[in-house]
Amino acid sequence: MTKQELIEKVAKSANISKVSSENVIDATINAIKTSLKKGQKVILVGFGTFSVSKRKSRKGRNPRIGEEIKIAACKVPKFSAGKGLKDVVR
Repeated sequence: MTKQELIEKVAKSANISKVSSENVIDATINAIKTSLKKGQKVILVGFGTFSVSKRKSRKGRNPRIGEEIKIAACKVPKFSAGKGLKDVVR
């Protein structure tokens, strides 16, 4: 499902305009991004948890020439599905 398809489904389901639906979805995504940027978790009960995970620096290999390289430590977004979402998918 694309973002546009999601906007259409939310608009139809909530009986609102597509513009309003797009604004709500954009605001939700921006709120999640802002919280993650601050290092906070976003917990949506029954759906899942968005969090930030830290990766340690590690050694890797350049696939082109086989030379060993150092991969820097970084933060990455992580999503863990909640029980409600897992039950629906099963």
